Amino acid sequence: MKISYNWLKQFIKTDWNSEQTAALLTDLGLEVEVVEKYQSVKGGLEGIVVGHVLTCEKHPDADKLKVTTVDIGTGTPIQVVCGASNVAAGQKVPVATIGTVLYDKEGNSFTIKKGKIRGQESHGMICAEDELGLGESHDGIMVLDQDLVPGTPAAKVFKIENDEVFEIGLTPNRADAMSHLGTARDLRAGLLQNGVSVELITPSVSNFRVDMRTLKIDVKVDAPLLAPRYCGVTISGITVKPSPAWLQDRLKAIGINPKNNVVDVTNYVLHDLGQPLHAFDAAKINGKIHVKTVEAGTKFTTLDDVERTLHEEDLMICDEKGPMCIAGVFGGQNSGVTNNTTSIFLESAYFNPVSVRKTAKRHQLNTDASFRFERGIDPSITAYALKRAALLIQEVAGGQITSEIVDINTKKVDDFSVFLNFDKVTKIIGQKIPKDTIKQILVSLDIKVNSVSDAGLGLTIPAYRVDVQREIDVIEEILRVYGYNKIDFSNKLNATVFNAPRNEDYKLQNIVGNQLNSQGFHEMMANSLTTASYIQLSEMLKEEHNVTMLNPLSNDLATMRQSLLFSGLEAIAYNINRKNADLRLFEFGKSYHKFLSGYEEHKHLTLFLTGNKNQENWTNPQKPSDFFLFKGYVEGIFSRLGIQKIQSSPVKSDVFSEGIALGTGHTDLVEFGVVKKSILKHFGIKQEVFYADINWEAVLKTIPNKIKYSEITKYPEVRRDLALLIDQNISYDSIYNIARQTEKSLLKNINLFDVYEGKNLPEGKKSYALSFTLQDDSKTLTDAQIDKIMGKLQKNFETELGASLR
Repeated sequence: MKISYNWLKQFIKTDWNSEQTAALLTDLGLEVEVVEKYQSVKGGLEGIVVGHVLTCEKHPDADKLKVTTVDIGTGTPIQVVCGASNVAAGQKVPVATIGTVLYDKEGNSFTIKKGKIRGQESHGMICAEDELGLGESHDGIMVLDQDLVPGTPAAKVFKIENDEVFEIGLTPNRADAMSHLGTARDLRAGLLQNGVSVELITPSVSNFRVDMRTLKIDVKVDAPLLAPRYCGVTISGITVKPSPAWLQDRLKAIGINPKNNVVDVTNYVLHDLGQPLHAFDAAKINGKIHVKTVEAGTKFTTLDDVERTLHEEDLMICDEKGPMCIAGVFGGQNSGVTNNTTSIFLESAYFNPVSVRKTAKRHQLNTDASFRFERGIDPSITAYALKRAALLIQEVAGGQITSEIVDINTKKVDDFSVFLNFDKVTKIIGQKIPKDTIKQILVSLDIKVNSVSDAGLGLTIPAYRVDVQREIDVIEEILRVYGYNKIDFSNKLNATVFNAPRNEDYKLQNIVGNQLNSQGFHEMMANSLTTASYIQLSEMLKEEHNVTMLNPLSNDLATMRQSLLFSGLEAIAYNINRKNADLRLFEFGKSYHKFLSGYEEHKHLTLFLTGNKNQENWTNPQKPSDFFLFKGYVEGIFSRLGIQKIQSSPVKSDVFSEGIALGTGHTDLVEFGVVKKSILKHFGIKQEVFYADINWEAVLKTIPNKIKYSEITKYPEVRRDLALLIDQNISYDSIYNIARQTEKSLLKNINLFDVYEGKNLPEGKKSYALSFTLQDDSKTLTDAQIDKIMGKLQKNFETELGASLR
């Protein structure tokens, strides 16, 4: 939001400089992000003075040039070569002196320098109006009033507007400050706390009167809940033309391009008082005005020449023939003010904020009017702003007020009542503020004090303060005006130590995240909104389970995701397209579902692996990532969290071409594997992608609450190897189970470290090389004990599997 300091001073007289004022506004919560200078003419005509042409002679070496001597008030006339046909002795003219910076139409600067033109010295430039930025004409030099004194700065002659503009980062809750009046209100309260007592000056409308009653336009509000208050008046005999300089300067200072005097007044009052207005060409209104909704599908062309399809909940300003304006949002193409307009119907209203917000979002329109209406404007200022605008239109466009004000107030917006407890103020702020100071602050904010007691104050909050409806809101108002910097703080730091459960979600996320990060994974955060069509990539995802947005920003962000897979593949495709194909990603996120029982959210941890295992290096050839590498990462998570006795089962999800599920009992903790090529093709991915979907909620329930530990044994472990020749149909699981059954206490680990099939082996046979680790926690094993155990293992392998030693 932009606030002109000159404009602000019309409401509040202060001699503070812009730097002091900006600091105070920031302390009040209206953060000034930058202060910019504004000049109605770029450069401010600095270096331009009034000159008196003493002589004017033809240039000896150029037919179209003249050599002049000009008095610029320094006591010594200067010589200036000029090419204008209308320059003559005796004229008063604007002269750009040496060193003056001028600007062309594109805003590019150039500096006036001493030089020679066709052999004649020139010590300045006599200027045309377009060269000074005062107009478009370049037919000749400007000829000024003969009464002007040579040497007078041109900035004084042309009354250049110099202003400073505050760029305020306004928070959405401060609807009351979205105008110069609202900002001045806060500034007055802040100045009062700094010992400066000033009056808030509001524009007078006492001169408003009905000149004649010749153009009455009836209004009917058919949707009172959407338009609680609607005011209007007609003005006839106006002349639409460019606005006077003062009005154009005010609008230009805050970044608004002037259009014509009527539209400019509506924009001026909008930023002056915070009340949006709209002017209709009265000649284009057919019969009565109706404030109502229309049938869904009705076509309407707005001012930007775009045909829009109306929704059944859009509030429209209509006449007997149809819609003329989207209420509070945007005007229509065929009802606005043009250069031929001679009479207008001026509208000032209070529209339902929710209705305006929905309509603006629905049609993707964001105007100054909708910005204010959807946040909540002052419902009590409607008629006052209308009178203010009507008087200004009469001032700049002429005309007469030709009707009484129509004021339909169907539902008054009441003020709020709040009781403020003094003890609560002290408790929240942490410092006792004098009661008189509290009352002074509240009164300066237009909050009425209805009752005073030892316990607190009974207050009435103005309706326009939509952000102040509770006691805590009032305390916040007191604190921001009193000043956060005035609150003392202790040098002592107090901290509360509490016993947090070991298995809190955020702690476990940090543990797992740190582990994955150390393994080369990067955490990603994808948007929970996605494309509804993604569910077609999996038969397990149902359209009826989609959670859809009522007012989506776009079709690509219209649905809450049912799976984290597709947003992850979007990220992978984005990276691959930018030459980053070796990826390890993980995400903690939620999926969203609409079931018959209601809406549900489920938390997941997803992992993605694609590309090569390692970076390209001449000493270490690249190898693609494989399933078993990915499986190790997944199992490592459960190992780190202390989850044991995990069993594998067939994968249920249809997004995998091959994969497995891991779980405990009847609960699957994770499904992982290789993503189907048909799904990858949809995202333009041509390389293999491994994906794991971990049910994080199930993981949290599975993690053991108690930590079990055992002392590290001080007795050595022993390793013995066996090379077994077995049938090809025998699996490693069979060997593992037989070994565990044979020796349950001393056999600590079994490892398959080599598998061989090929030459020198009988047909149908394969060779397994296994290592067996033995250890006794109470004593050192003897050779006799070791040999006995290995003999039992060999015998059982031979008996049950038909194995033999190689």
